[in-house]
Amino acid sequence: MEFVWSVVTFIGQAIEVIFGYVEHHHWIFAFLAGGYLFYLHDRSVHARFDALDRRVDEIRKRIAIEY
Repeated sequence: MEFVWSVVTFIGQAIEVIFGYVEHHHWIFAFLAGGYLFYLHDRSVHARFDALDRRVDEIRKRIAIEY
């Protein structure tokens, strides 16, 4: 039982160290989160432009077929 308690204590101390690190270095995680949000926004913008390009190509093909 003492071994189990020492494992639980070790896990609790490890979590406390991790929280302490995050508390003192929160700006690093904010920077990473902001960069990830910018990446997601950039992907969505590129996806919209790709969809517009496909529609323009489709319209050009239809116009070319009609003449």
